[in-house]
Amino acid sequence: MANVKFLSALALVVLIACPLFTNAQTFTKDIAPIFQEKCQACHRTDSMAPMSLVTYEESRPWAKAIRERVIKREMPPWHINQTVGIQEFKNDRSLSDAQIATIVKWVDAGAPKGDAKDMPPPREWPDESKWNLAGMFGGPPDLIIKSPDWTVPPVAQDAWYKPVIPTGLTEPRWVRAIEIRPASVKGRKVTHHALARLQQDERGGGDAAVIDNVAVAAGGGAGAGTAGLFMEWAVGKQGEIMRPNSGKLMLPGSKIVFEMHYHAVGEQITDHVELGIYFYPKGQEPKYRQTLAALQSVAGGARNIDIPPNSTFMSQNFIPMRQAGRVENFQPHMHLRGKAMSMEAILPTGQTMMLSYVDHFNFNWMNNYVYADDAAPLLPKGTILKITSWYDNTAANPNNPDPNQWVGFGDRTVDEMGHAWVNITYMSDEDYQAEVDKRKASQTKSAALRE
Repeated sequence: MANVKFLSALALVVLIACPLFTNAQTFTKDIAPIFQEKCQACHRTDSMAPMSLVTYEESRPWAKAIRERVIKREMPPWHINQTVGIQEFKNDRSLSDAQIATIVKWVDAGAPKGDAKDMPPPREWPDESKWNLAGMFGGPPDLIIKSPDWTVPPVAQDAWYKPVIPTGLTEPRWVRAIEIRPASVKGRKVTHHALARLQQDERGGGDAAVIDNVAVAAGGGAGAGTAGLFMEWAVGKQGEIMRPNSGKLMLPGSKIVFEMHYHAVGEQITDHVELGIYFYPKGQEPKYRQTLAALQSVAGGARNIDIPPNSTFMSQNFIPMRQAGRVENFQPHMHLRGKAMSMEAILPTGQTMMLSYVDHFNFNWMNNYVYADDAAPLLPKGTILKITSWYDNTAANPNNPDPNQWVGFGDRTVDEMGHAWVNITYMSDEDYQAEVDKRKASQTKSAALRE
C-alpha cells in the first residue's frame, strides 16, 4: 500500500514538473505566432527595434520585460483608449486580451521553448529597399519626388530642412495612393518625421492662391477644394491608399514643400526623403476628393500653448465642417509633454460623439489610426470637430526632460505643439445621404447574417 502511495505521489510530481503533460504555453506553439503577427515588423535583425524577437534564443532573455510591457499595453505601440469611441481600424496592431493572457502565462510558467515541430515557418518580410505598395499596383510609383541629400553629424542640434521641389506635372492628375519614406534604413534613424505639403494654385488662374498647411491648421481649409498637407512619414507609418472612388488632386505647376526633422544619433548619416505617388489612370476620376488637414487642438492658434513649470495644461479647438464628409483617420501629434488627445464630433443636432481618444500618448510613436471602411464616421455639413489635448509638465511624466522649465510652442522636441493629422473625404449633401443609406444597408445585412 505504501508503494502505491509513493508511486502516485511520484506521478503527480512528474505531471507538475514536466511541461509535456501540462497545458503550459510554449514559445514554439503559442508565442511565436503572436510575435510574428504583432511584433516582428520592428523586432527583427536590422530593423528599428533594439532587439529581435524572431527566435526563442533571441526572445527568452527579454521574457520578463515583455510581460511588463504587454500588461501595461506599452507594446506593441497602440495608444488609443479601447473603451470609448471607434474601435475598428484597418491597421490595428494592438494585442487582444487573449494574446496578452497567453504571453503572461508563458512567462509565469518559466518561458518554456516547446517542441521544435510546433514552430511556425519564418515570416517573410518585404524588401525595405522596395516600395510597400508596388506589388498592389503592379510596379513602382508613377511619380517619385526626392528631396536633396542632408547630412546629419554624429552630434548636433535638431535640424529642420524645408526644400521646395517642383512636381513637373503639366496636367491635372488624381492620386490613389502615396508613400513617403527616408531613402535608407539608416536614414530612418536620423529622420524623426518628414512632411510633404502640396503647394498649388487652387483657383486655376490669376494671382496664385497658394493653399498651404497654415490655412488648413487655422480651420480655413476645413471645406473641400484645398490642398494642404499631402503626406507625412513617422515611425510605423507605411503609406496611404485612398478609399474606393476617392483621391487627392494634383494640379499643373504644383510643388512639394518638404519638411524633414533630423536629429543626431551618434554617427554621421547622409540621406534624403522620397515621395512616391500612384495615379489613377488618365481619364479615370474618382468621385470624391480627400484632403489631409492639421486640425489644431489649441484655441486661437498653436502659439497659444503656455505651460508653467510643474503644472498640467489642457486646450480645445473647434473646427467646422463646411461640407459633409467622411473622416478617414486620427493621428495625434504633440511632443514630450503630450499626455492625451481626443477627437469628438458635435453634430448639427447638438449630439456629441466621441470618435477617438488616445489616453497615453507617446512621442516616440506617431501612430496613425485608420478607421475601417464600415466604421469611418460619416458626418453632415455643419458638424464641428472638437480636438482636445492634455499636457503634463510635471515630474510624474516619465518623458519630461525638465519639469522646472516653462514650455511654449516650438518645433524643437523640448517645445510643444498640438494638432491631429486628419484625412477628410468631402462630398455633397446628396452623396453624403447616399453613403449613409449604403452604410445602414450593409450593417442591417451583417446583423441578419449573424442571427
